[in-house]
Amino acid sequence: MALQSKKDELLVAWRALAGNSDVEGWRTIPVTHGGPCHLLAGRHFPGNEEALLVGFTSVRVPPVDQLPQGQGFFVSSAALGEDGANRVWIALRRQSAGSLDLFAMMADDVVSTLEGFRGADDGKLFHIFLARIKAWQDFMRRGGDRVLGPEVEVGLFGELEILRDIISAGLPATVAVEAWQGPLDGIQDFMVGTGAIEVKSTVSPSGFPATVGSLDQLDDSLTRPLFLAGVRLAMTASGRTLPEQVGELRNTLREEITALGILNSRLLHAGFLDAAAERYTRRFSRVGGKVLHVSDGFPRLTRANVAIEIRRARYEIDLDLISTGDVGIEHALRELGGIQ
Repeated sequence: MALQSKKDELLVAWRALAGNSDVEGWRTIPVTHGGPCHLLAGRHFPGNEEALLVGFTSVRVPPVDQLPQGQGFFVSSAALGEDGANRVWIALRRQSAGSLDLFAMMADDVVSTLEGFRGADDGKLFHIFLARIKAWQDFMRRGGDRVLGPEVEVGLFGELEILRDIISAGLPATVAVEAWQGPLDGIQDFMVGTGAIEVKSTVSPSGFPATVGSLDQLDDSLTRPLFLAGVRLAMTASGRTLPEQVGELRNTLREEITALGILNSRLLHAGFLDAAAERYTRRFSRVGGKVLHVSDGFPRLTRANVAIEIRRARYEIDLDLISTGDVGIEHALRELGGIQ
């Protein structure tokens, strides 16, 4: 029977390599794939830990304390002796307390990510490898059942809508995806040029409730110019699920390999895991929205207009009650210096 995924192949290889040994060292099996790196499934003894080993022609490996670790895995250099001659081997290794199923998903995803960068040089591949693992590290810190909650699902869908708008308006794809800071816990969702765009999404049929997470989020004395993009969604049978939204955006970026790689890392930082795609069943259609310029007179709480004793605040505003006119995404991007 044909293997269904790299995850299956890795699990079979790790089972074949299992055993006991008091001698420190590696047992490995090559992993078949179409990517630019040499890959091995391996186990390190005497600990018997599963690992994915990636072979680079020549890279400068950071000190061990600068390599990703924790959350059920760690990264280290690997000495394979004569079997690994002429290559620098980096091992992604499971810790004994880490979930094997989740580690296998992670290793499968890393292989798939590297396969998307055929023709890239070793330095870029090593950077992509580490960036993807760090994204997984962030994902694992979130815990939970690997599925976004309903409100976060709506928020991510809305941010992807605005990302599509930004690209359609003319901002280069790589610049647009790099500007998406929401998944990296940025104060605002998009940092463009000299300012920012904050995105708020709702499925509420009445009003447009928008939760503001801090006193800094709508403070244009800290980031200027500042815009607030509201995305109104409705749950409809003809709409898209979150995985379909992700798939359409990936298809848009299929020729923009760098942008696609950044997008995939941002999605993982945001908590979206492809392996859980079937659990997102709600379908959303965009039925309205507006882009508002946040400036003097805009209703918000900032450090300048609350008592000094108030150190932090989380509050809700209704965008439907704000009389400021819709300036549109293209105007916002011109004001931000993103497009001409």
